[in-house]
Amino acid sequence: MKYYKHILLSFLLAFIILGCSSKTPYTNRSQMIFMSVSEELSLGEKTYKETLKKSKVINNTKESRKIKEIGRKIAKIANRPDFKWEFNLVQNKAMNAFCLPGGKVVIYTGILKAAKNDDQIATVMSHEIAHALARHGAERMTSSMLQKGLHVIGNVVVSSKAPAYTNTFNQAYGIGSQLGVMLPYGRMQESEADEIGIYLMKKAGYDTKEALKFWQNMSLGKKEKNEFFSTHPSSSTRIKKISSVINKIEGKQ
Repeated sequence: MKYYKHILLSFLLAFIILGCSSKTPYTNRSQMIFMSVSEELSLGEKTYKETLKKSKVINNTKESRKIKEIGRKIAKIANRPDFKWEFNLVQNKAMNAFCLPGGKVVIYTGILKAAKNDDQIATVMSHEIAHALARHGAERMTSSMLQKGLHVIGNVVVSSKAPAYTNTFNQAYGIGSQLGVMLPYGRMQESEADEIGIYLMKKAGYDTKEALKFWQNMSLGKKEKNEFFSTHPSSSTRIKKISSVINKIEGKQ
C-alpha cells in the first residue's frame, strides 16, 4: 500500500509541477491550470459548433445586430488577438449567456428582459467575456482533477490504515469538497468575472453604473437564496461587491 501511495503522490506532484502557472487579467490572481491554451481554444471551438447546431440562432434583427456591435467593442479592448470572436443571439427563454474559450459568446433572448439598454447588455457580455479571458473553465477542470486525485490518495491511505471507514471517508470527502471547496471556488470566479467585466465595460466606453441596475433587474421577483449552497454569489453580495469595484475604478475609494 505504501508503494501505491507514493506512486499516487508522485503523479499528483508531477501534475502540479507541470501545471501552467498564470495570472488573471486586471485582478492579477495567481492560477494553476493544467490545460494548454491551444487545447482550451480547440475545446471551445468544438463545443461552440455543437451548441449552435442545437440552437435557433437569430440573425439580421435589431437585437442580434446590437449584440454583435457591443461584442465587437468589448473584444477590441480585450487584447486577445488569438481569439476568433463570434457573437450570437439564440432563441431561449432562459435568462442566461455564456462565453466559451476563444471568444465564442452566446446570448439568450431571455436575458434581454433584464438587460434593458446597451450598457446593461454590455454588462452581461463583459461578464461572460471575463470568464474566458480569466480562463475560468480550464481552471475549474484543473481544480476538479486535483480534487479527484486527492480523493484517490485519501482512499488509498484510509483503506490501508482503517478500511472500515472507507465509505465514511468517501461520503465526508464528497460533501466537504463540494461545500468547502468547489462551490466557494465557483462563487469566487463569478465575483472575479464581475470585477473584470466592470473594467472591460469602462475601457469600452460603457456606463458602469448600469451594471448595478442590470443585476438589480436580474434579482426582481426572485427569492434571495443562501449562497452557501450555490456556485453563484447572492444578488445582494454581488451588487455590494460590484458597487465597491465601480467606486474604486471611479476613484471614490
